[in-house]
Amino acid sequence: MASDSIIKIQNVNHYYGSGRLRKQVLFDVTASIEPGEVVIMTGPSGSGKTTLLTLIGALRSTQEGSMQVLGEELRDAPESKLVELRRNIGYIFQAHNLLNSLTARQNVQMSIELHTDIPKVKAYSMAESMLAAVGLGEWINQYPHELSGGQKQRVAIARALVCNPKIVLADEPTAALDKKSGRDVVEIMQNLAKQQGAAILLVTHDNRILDIADRIINMEDGQLSSISVAPV
Repeated sequence: MASDSIIKIQNVNHYYGSGRLRKQVLFDVTASIEPGEVVIMTGPSGSGKTTLLTLIGALRSTQEGSMQVLGEELRDAPESKLVELRRNIGYIFQAHNLLNSLTARQNVQMSIELHTDIPKVKAYSMAESMLAAVGLGEWINQYPHELSGGQKQRVAIARALVCNPKIVLADEPTAALDKKSGRDVVEIMQNLAKQQGAAILLVTHDNRILDIADRIINMEDGQLSSISVAPV
């Protein structure tokens, strides 16, 4: 594996439960992702894809093996280091997780406010620009209940991408989107990877977007069973 890998996973095992109910869900997972690379992970439901995504994102503790993200070892890392790391990661999940009491712009701006060095006026304009980039320029002052499912997902994508994160982790980001909207948002992610040197790891069942990947990896029964080059 390249030493400059932005994500470097070696021999990671993961378990749920304890005692007689303990169940292994990841088996000896080893992989790496480079800066500027778009990697799509496919595989059946329940195969461990989301578990691996949350381990990479420091949302779950690494139990066995090595998980290095942005040069930091996550296993046994102190919570303060994990919090700092999360600021450099954009998360996009199937459930958009917007705050209903905030407008689209305010939901996106919340992500910027984690970066205390960005002035509020700049955060406001950054949020507006990112919403325009995902096609919601005319919807910035709408609340989530006034938006369609696809529009809510675009707000969530804008929130994840607005601070130009070094890593974007996306779990079924196009599930609520039609073909054109899905293509638009993955191309925004692809551009971020190429322009900013970000790494994108995208879990999907959507065969319509496989061509944006530099590589496709397949998870089955908790193991990365195949690695292939994306179709040209």
